[in-house]
Amino acid sequence: MNRKLMVLALLALIIACFTIFTFGKEETVDFSADVKPILNKHCIACHGGVKKNGGLSFLFENEAFAKAESGKPAIIRGDAEHSEFMKRLVSDDPELRMPYNAPKLNDDEIDILKKWIDQGAKWGKHWAYTLPDDVEVPKPFSLAGLFGIKPKGVNNNIDYFVQAKLKSKDLSFSDEADKSTLLRRLYLDLIGIPPTLDEISAFIEDDSDDAYSRRVDSLLASSKYGEKWASWWLDMARYADTKGYEKDGSRSIWSYRDWVIKALNKDMPYDEFTVEQLAGDLLPQPTKDQFIATAFHRNTMNNDEGGTDSEEFRMAAVLDRLNTSYQVWLSTTFECVQCHSHTYDPFKFEEYYKSLAFFNNTRDEDTQGDHPKLRFYTAQDEKRVDSIKHWLAVNGDGNAVKSADLFLHTLEPKIHAHYSDQIVNGALYDTKWLGVRSSGSARLKAIALDGKRQLFMNFWTDAVGGKMEVHLNKPNGPLLANIDLPKTSGRQVIQAAIAPTSGVHDLFLVFKNPAVAAGQPICMIEWFAFREDFPIGKPVENLNLQRTFLQLVNLQPESVPIMIENPKDMHRKTNVFIRGNRLSLGAEVQPMVPESLNEFPKGAPRNRMGFAQWIVSKENPLTARTLVNRVWAQLFGRGLVEPLGDMGTQSIPPIHRELLDYMALDLMNGKKWSMKKLVREIVLSGTYKQASTLNGDKAEKDPQNYYLARGPRFRLSAEQIRDQALAVSGLLSNKMYGPSVMPYQPEGVWMTVYSGESWVKSEGEDQYRRGIYTFLKRTSPYPSFVSFDASSREVCLVDRIRTNTPLQALATLNDPVYLEAAKHLGNIMLQEGKGNTKKSISAGYRRAMLKEADPRKIADLEALYKKALLEFNKAPASAAKYLGSDLAKENTKTISSKAAYMLVANALLNLDEFLTKS
Repeated sequence: MNRKLMVLALLALIIACFTIFTFGKEETVDFSADVKPILNKHCIACHGGVKKNGGLSFLFENEAFAKAESGKPAIIRGDAEHSEFMKRLVSDDPELRMPYNAPKLNDDEIDILKKWIDQGAKWGKHWAYTLPDDVEVPKPFSLAGLFGIKPKGVNNNIDYFVQAKLKSKDLSFSDEADKSTLLRRLYLDLIGIPPTLDEISAFIEDDSDDAYSRRVDSLLASSKYGEKWASWWLDMARYADTKGYEKDGSRSIWSYRDWVIKALNKDMPYDEFTVEQLAGDLLPQPTKDQFIATAFHRNTMNNDEGGTDSEEFRMAAVLDRLNTSYQVWLSTTFECVQCHSHTYDPFKFEEYYKSLAFFNNTRDEDTQGDHPKLRFYTAQDEKRVDSIKHWLAVNGDGNAVKSADLFLHTLEPKIHAHYSDQIVNGALYDTKWLGVRSSGSARLKAIALDGKRQLFMNFWTDAVGGKMEVHLNKPNGPLLANIDLPKTSGRQVIQAAIAPTSGVHDLFLVFKNPAVAAGQPICMIEWFAFREDFPIGKPVENLNLQRTFLQLVNLQPESVPIMIENPKDMHRKTNVFIRGNRLSLGAEVQPMVPESLNEFPKGAPRNRMGFAQWIVSKENPLTARTLVNRVWAQLFGRGLVEPLGDMGTQSIPPIHRELLDYMALDLMNGKKWSMKKLVREIVLSGTYKQASTLNGDKAEKDPQNYYLARGPRFRLSAEQIRDQALAVSGLLSNKMYGPSVMPYQPEGVWMTVYSGESWVKSEGEDQYRRGIYTFLKRTSPYPSFVSFDASSREVCLVDRIRTNTPLQALATLNDPVYLEAAKHLGNIMLQEGKGNTKKSISAGYRRAMLKEADPRKIADLEALYKKALLEFNKAPASAAKYLGSDLAKENTKTISSKAAYMLVANALLNLDEFLTKS
């Protein structure tokens, strides 16, 4: 008996100790998850960033615990009772209580802050600025699991994370979507266009275990995959076919769009995809494709308007590149730091300009010619380039080959005319081109002349007998060159020898031609280039190769704007802009990344290449998270973190943070940055495959589907809506790549100034190409795309809004593109129905929606057909006009019937279920 009592007593003691240690221990308050959201919501608007009322800020740790204007710190670590911060939160005096002139914090919030201070007020990093080493998958124990049997709705690790959250809200997975709905969803998500009826039928009849996964792999391997996903990336890259601003002239940059499609199709690892776009020109031996990739940052706008300051808009482009880089890869609103330290995130004012220094040394200078550009020679001309390079390799050295190759393919490095100053008897015409009258002069400042023996100059003139003298250091200084200026037909590059000179000097250009009328410039100059001489070889060979070299320089081949770094002698300093004003310079800064993020890679160069390596470092907590979040949003209509453009302290705390971290780590380490593998894992998950049916109970518990208890359902993108209409009507072209096309657009939409450019409707299949190939003018984007919330691409856009407006119905009901699609679909209905109205309408519905229609819908559509037929029979001329047919050449009843079917087809193309991915 005593033994039993001792055992019971011992058990009681164990239970008591367990209870004390388990439940008696106060839970530690997490700064990032619990405290920071409260400070951001209630305090930091008045106590952070620029506004530091009472000398108190909660943005940085040192500021939060520093002495305020009262001379005492507001927070005393470990002592909430005597902390002025807590006293103000609970005060009954409205003049003292904080937040001032706002509702009092609720009891839970006050309790959290009190516990945090009493526990030592430990400061911590925002959750997004750290990345765990590992994330445990929340697999619940079950006997079935021991035999490899997974719970309902669980296909992979993604589902375990989602299931855990669902259980916490007393929710569960929905049933899997029916096969036709699921395959349509998959096609639209992976390649942007719907499957055919044959593909739907084959999938429904395929009962094999891997039927769905085989379709996934097939679509990921399709060339159409890159076309669909490129549209998402080009929004962020702000890709357009024009330069923007007032003139908004055309820009030939479609090679970059094609590069993106190809890179996505071959599943270029995201770290390489990143490095090549940010710094492909700085790779050891960059290929043409790697140069083209750098056009990502040449998508910035260029101001060709007369009288503008090229340096002002060069700097605007550099600022845009910095802001876009932080937005695209790091989900960071870095633009907020241009004028002052970030109001909410731990980024300091000076850090903005240190990051700016990475981007401030590229060769582009807001010139009308959009320089620098990669020039695409014909195969024959490329052989001539190779012959020059071979000769230089034999008679010169590697540097000569590299220099010649770079200049022939990019015309860099060069000095633009707007760099000239101290202009006498001349001017910078339109602030772009140097024009000097006879006996006038201009200066080129601080030119490095070591080893430079050749001057190349791009100019044009109508006059004969002009001369340009090049003097050292002053207008009447030592003569370095005396150059003839022949009459030109258009712009021409000439080459002239200059006397050997060492060091850095000012050069004065003196122009002479008495025959030119007074007040007229002798010539107009666009750019200069100072280059090394050809190596000494056989005189005839040397002369012939120099002649060939100049001929190649004067060609006007196809080209694309690219990034090229300044050589050392053209290096720019970067200064802080006081209050963000570029005309008010502060201290000089060197390239560096913000202290609050991961460290700069050891040994990395302090240029765009080093910055790109920092971006894709596995120590960077934001890059992989950002990609996972945005790919998830493409598939589910909403990211795991909202908003998509901000993972800073003002973002909504993520419900599925563990899932986001797990997928980010796996993307870098397991999937080796493969975007296709990331997409594959998501679309194979049970979470993705759920039906999107809105269950009453689930809708009440989670109306916005934050916890993912049902499948995605949202309106298709602008491009997908048009592509789908063309696809189901049999009109969609499979042609890929090449210059952008101009499908039908109403007259008068383009209001082009100066250039006289106009929208010329493309012919043949180019009218029916996918939306990604449609010409995009920034100041006048394609109307139907804008109606469906597509971007004008003037700035980076990471998340298109989805609206529902009358203009959208106006477009799909009346735009000739949709009317033509309806006409072709109507003809298909007429053929397949073989005279039976109900069969015809069923065939049209099945082709559009990829499933059989509810009898009630068929009845409604049949009624619409009969009503339309009656009206068209009364007015056959209207039927012919609507159909676009010649009333004199076709039977009246036939025209009326075709027009009625066209109208029904148009109604099908406007149904919500057609415009929505469900």
